Amino acid sequence: MASSVFLLDLKGKPLIARDYRGDIPLTAIERFMPLLQEREDEEGTGLPVLTENGVTYLHLREKDVYLVALTRKNANAMTLLQFLHQLCKVFTEYFNALEEESIRDNFVIIYELLDEMMDYGIPQITEPKILQEYITQESHILEIMPRPPLAVTNAVSWRSEGITYRKNEVFLDVVESINMLVNPAGNVLSSDIRGAIKMKVYLTGMPELRLGLNDKVMFESTGRTAKGKAVEMEDIRFHQCVRLSKFETDRTISFIPPDGEFELMTYRLNTQLKPLILCECVVETYRGRIEYMVKAKAQFKHRSTANNVEIVVPVPGDSDSPKFKSTVGSVKYVPEQSAFVWKMKQFQGGKEALLRAHFGLPSIRVEDPERRPPIGVKFEIPYFTTSGIQVRYLKIVEKSGYQALPWVRYITKNGDYQLRMPDPLTSGESRLPPI
Repeated sequence: MASSVFLLDLKGKPLIARDYRGDIPLTAIERFMPLLQEREDEEGTGLPVLTENGVTYLHLREKDVYLVALTRKNANAMTLLQFLHQLCKVFTEYFNALEEESIRDNFVIIYELLDEMMDYGIPQITEPKILQEYITQESHILEIMPRPPLAVTNAVSWRSEGITYRKNEVFLDVVESINMLVNPAGNVLSSDIRGAIKMKVYLTGMPELRLGLNDKVMFESTGRTAKGKAVEMEDIRFHQCVRLSKFETDRTISFIPPDGEFELMTYRLNTQLKPLILCECVVETYRGRIEYMVKAKAQFKHRSTANNVEIVVPVPGDSDSPKFKSTVGSVKYVPEQSAFVWKMKQFQGGKEALLRAHFGLPSIRVEDPERRPPIGVKFEIPYFTTSGIQVRYLKIVEKSGYQALPWVRYITKNGDYQLRMPDPLTSGESRLPPI
């Protein structure tokens, strides 16, 4: 339960202030910025929850704006932080970007939104599409006040009634991001999978959807055996439309979906993975120049192809006179990033590619290995999952009994995917053959 909500600039000056309960003076926000700076000096990082003199400050930062909620009660911190995230999402939907300038240009509609999204400090309507039905950015002079949509007072506050489509379709994307850190020898130091199930729903009426996954816990609880691989998901987070009681009893994901595009759920899989794209790098330093040899290996099945592959290799900040030669793709020096970027439109599974780079190096210095940036890799592999997660069924039930088409797609892409750089070698010690 929030007492008040503030939007501040980077100096801590209030841009918007909304007091819901009146139990904390508005001047209390003046202590937020000094308190945040004190914690950053002590801890080395800003904590999302700060407390002083019985007042709790919960905050997040978006570009050049701080969103801050104040409370005196023993409030649920995660609920208020989630509300601030949703507030940020709603403002971005309305103004395209949440920044100081957009707040100053739209302060009237922001106050309207704050009044609708929270009542006496309790979060209420937070779905952008429902809010946009009756809080608009256009100026209207009406003799009759517009009525809020029924969804506002409905049990299903995220979907309006009376939605119709000529063609009823559901698109479901299972998107998995790979977080990985690999040492110079090619050994994986840490890895996990962050997954999200994203949907686009174009269905008539008030349909109920049931989604079945190859969930290990579900198979174990019902005593059934999985035909293929079953996955054990952790840190599952659902959209508010999912019936949690149903999921907790029999692990069924049952929901009435919002209209259009939304994220149904996110999950994490803490599992040991092998690198999908491995980069072996050799660095050779000479007097006045530095050379790189990079070998990229696609360590996934031959029938899959990685699209839009980017390998970002860091170089010393004062490097100049770049020369490149690669067996596939294009290479570009990006001095503002102190790196060169190797781009491949497509990289088939089981294939290898080689790159040779040469730079002039005017200064000679000993580089600290701890401060040497890692190689970053970006990629996207369609129709492929590392975890083995599968959509077993997607049932659509609506009282009119129409037929709907469900479409399912799997995508694996990079998350925080890094490979540590090796120590530079002296001349004549290259471990890779020339191109």
